[in-house]
Amino acid sequence: MADFSIGLSWRRATPDFDVKTFSRDHVWRLAGGQTVQGSAAPDYSGNPAMSNPEEALLAALSSCHMLTFLASCHMLTFLAIAAVRRLVVDSYEDEPVAELGKNDQGKVMVARLTLRPRATFGGSAPPDEQVVRELHRKAKENCFIGNSLLSQVAVEPRF
Repeated sequence: MADFSIGLSWRRATPDFDVKTFSRDHVWRLAGGQTVQGSAAPDYSGNPAMSNPEEALLAALSSCHMLTFLASCHMLTFLAIAAVRRLVVDSYEDEPVAELGKNDQGKVMVARLTLRPRATFGGSAPPDEQVVRELHRKAKENCFIGNSLLSQVAVEPRF
């Protein structure tokens, strides 16, 4: 199995370290030297101009649903399943949403994540709505990010 890692850096930027005023801004260092400016969500004293963990969770889930293919595990997600079935996908977009709620212990959590993908097909015989829904069902079953979450994951394809 593969291993993944990132780097995360935060430094105090204020003279004090008060829970109400300390900066939530930090940097994620990803593979290939990419960096992402991160912060808490604005509702939690974060910087609205920067990415937050909830958005990163949505991005990871959405990307996994669309893209992951592990031939050794026969794990297929949307684009791979479509390609294996010789369906031509011209574009894929998603507008996922995360909803906060509380778990059984009363702790705030990301309770529900809803993917809202839209795939545009080319080729001589684009699939009908039922086939597309089946592709998404299989992709959802095989997304290892989604399979790692305690939160409810829903897929609501847009047509």
